[in-house]
Amino acid sequence: MKPNDFADARVLVTGGAGFIGSGLVWALNRRGCDDIVVCDILGTNEKWRNLPPLRFKDYVEAEALLPRLQNGALGEFDAVLHLGACSSTTERDASYLIRNNYEFTKDLCAWSLANKARFVYASSAATYGDGSAGMEDDESQLEELRPLNMYGCSKHLFDLYAQRGGFLNRIVGVKYFNVFGPNEDHKGDMRSLVHKSFAQAQNEGLIRLFKSYRPEFRDGEQKRDFLYVKDAAAMTLHLAASRRAGGIFNIGSGEARTWIELANAVFAALGKEPKIEFIEMPEAIRDKYQYFTQANISKLRAAGYGEKITPLEDAVADYVRNYLAPDQRLEPGRNNISSRKAAGARSR
Repeated sequence: MKPNDFADARVLVTGGAGFIGSGLVWALNRRGCDDIVVCDILGTNEKWRNLPPLRFKDYVEAEALLPRLQNGALGEFDAVLHLGACSSTTERDASYLIRNNYEFTKDLCAWSLANKARFVYASSAATYGDGSAGMEDDESQLEELRPLNMYGCSKHLFDLYAQRGGFLNRIVGVKYFNVFGPNEDHKGDMRSLVHKSFAQAQNEGLIRLFKSYRPEFRDGEQKRDFLYVKDAAAMTLHLAASRRAGGIFNIGSGEARTWIELANAVFAALGKEPKIEFIEMPEAIRDKYQYFTQANISKLRAAGYGEKITPLEDAVADYVRNYLAPDQRLEPGRNNISSRKAAGARSR
């Protein structure tokens, strides 16, 4: 497939009712692709609401996916985009994370390689831990990484498995940094600050941020690489379409911004004066908190991704005004931010 040749492709998207997964289905639809099988675990939360606006051929619950693939009931696929996972960084059931995030990925990858389907899977920026070993998407440094939580470990284990198995260069692992945007409201505590603070800013006129517990960072000046979900989807599909791309790729904006800057962008989108209150960070996460993340995306750029990345303020404005305020989901016929980007939004 060439970067925009998804119109005739048949694609499996796991986690396709979830946040980034539904963003990928949305982006595929906008490229003319609707021969899509969505797989997820719908459970009892509200992520099913992400599905009705999207176009796809079939839906499969995760427990039925591998048996149906292995008996041929679902047919062949050009690409398998594996976003399905438990994404909670506070999940303490390590055995569950191994089964759900590691073993399932191994089995799905084996099927994809055996059936000549392009395999793209979600690793995580959480694999970088505190960043002391760097945040470079360089496979030669994988052994040096030390994740801070079991979620990050479950993702890291598959990266290592693929590398040690000698097939990492035949697949693509994407390490998403702090992605935010429409279709994330079902994620509970794992929602972005934009979503969490929207109601606070609207109803109380303030946004609460965690205090810093490291002297080199003032309160609210901890930094993260924030990326809009529309950009994350575009980057992922570019790598999926490029058969020359292989290995681990960072998916981020390439720029670290402070939590204060993010909060101020929310206030600006709502037309309100900034008012920030600093609160204590729960003790359970203090020693596992990432104070700085920034994606080096030079490898992504070298793989041919040349699109401009939506500036943080524009992305937050689009999200708040066109999705959060009217309670809208991603729909293939709507891409509100495109006019701003076409008008010359600066690259990050």
